[in-house]
Amino acid sequence: MNNDIQQLKPERLWYYFLEICKIPRPSKKEEKIAAYIKEFALKQGLDCNIDEAGNVLIRKPASHGYENRQSVILQSHLDMVCEKNTDTVHDFYYDPITPWIDGNWVKAKGTTLGADDGIGIAAALAILESGDIPHGPLEALFTSDEETGLTGAFALKPDQLNGRILINLDSEDEGQLFIGCAGGKDTVASVPLETEQVPEGHIAFRVSITGLKGGHSGDDINKGLGNAVKLMNRFLWNAQDTFEIALADFNAGNLRNALAREAFAVFTVLRENEKPLLDYAARFSADIKAELRVTEPDLNFNIVPVSLPDTVVYDVLQADLLDALYACPHGVIAMSREIPDFVETSTNLASVKFLDKKILITTSQRSSVESSKKDIADMVASVFYLMQANVEHSAGYPGWKPNPDSEILRVTADAYRRLFSQEPQVLAIHAGLECGLVGAIYPGMDMVSFGPTIKGAHSPDERLDIESTVKFWDLTLEVLKNIPVR
Repeated sequence: MNNDIQQLKPERLWYYFLEICKIPRPSKKEEKIAAYIKEFALKQGLDCNIDEAGNVLIRKPASHGYENRQSVILQSHLDMVCEKNTDTVHDFYYDPITPWIDGNWVKAKGTTLGADDGIGIAAALAILESGDIPHGPLEALFTSDEETGLTGAFALKPDQLNGRILINLDSEDEGQLFIGCAGGKDTVASVPLETEQVPEGHIAFRVSITGLKGGHSGDDINKGLGNAVKLMNRFLWNAQDTFEIALADFNAGNLRNALAREAFAVFTVLRENEKPLLDYAARFSADIKAELRVTEPDLNFNIVPVSLPDTVVYDVLQADLLDALYACPHGVIAMSREIPDFVETSTNLASVKFLDKKILITTSQRSSVESSKKDIADMVASVFYLMQANVEHSAGYPGWKPNPDSEILRVTADAYRRLFSQEPQVLAIHAGLECGLVGAIYPGMDMVSFGPTIKGAHSPDERLDIESTVKFWDLTLEVLKNIPVR
């Protein structure tokens, strides 16, 4: 399976991508990949440092004849989003990713592939290893914990980087050059999990929603995809009103920056209401499949009888929870008034978890307008305040303001035209990039972001386009060759 990938060109890029796939690297657990990169640097005789936050920084002198070029930072992140299908047996803390080729795509078996941002790491390592790629002084920065908190980027020190040109290798659409991104923050609500005895005469059912595509809560928020939290809550809210169900369990979604793909719930209902409940479930299934037939053709809704649970949620808490989840906004809130077809503000209802002693609800907000980011976060918080929940906001991260006069943008766009005889798109992205934080710590840093085409990021459908990866590699080398003199 891997042998086929090893035959792809450029060989050393794919070699390092396969090496990275072997190394578990969940967010906040990047020690193994950091150790691998440090060992790599030692073998190459390159200066390497790992800071307290787990960021790895490698420096490489300029190649012969390029000593007078400006220094460039190649930046990617160490961690990957760890999502898998429920029927996939995989431990992201110990098991390697298994990539395979499907047509023009590289995929993984039932899990995220980690091309976000494994392919960026691989490109940097292949360049650092090479003795015949022309470039000026290089710094390769591999940041920690990008996916769950941007911890590594937050921890950068003003004197840590020498260069003032940064190429971020963490974008996911070939042919697009990004010069701006949204800022974001998380809003998390929690309430004590109060329970009571199962009502007399009740039977129990387990309902599941699976088969949704999921995806990146920034890149994919405007694509009309289903949200498993919202769909499951819609079913439960109506069943509560009509059949007086008693909820025992509700678990949906996983990561703050991923669209919820799956949802599961257990509830009880009077035995005499079994048939009308199942009739309603059949209608509901047909309705949501019809609504989402274009964007979610594999949507599956299933309901089966199960043993009675030990307890159910206190009825007042159940009503408050289902009301709040129904009212909680999800999706695009505003489109940009300045950039055509660009999402300005959005919010993601990411997950609901019944834990031992509390119910935890995780959401994330994004906006390229700082005041709008605060506004939508406050809007989400207000919904959960109505159910007397404890609500906490993360510190968030800043956006990256576009600079259309950027010198590295000009160099990159010119390189793209020369190589491919096409005009690249110059855009801002609704997803968060570490460039926003880097720019805040290093005012005046000249930055651009580009990458190969990656679809389905943050979901088990993640896939990396092979042809675009070659173009990504060629563009990176052409840009490095044409960095201006000091």
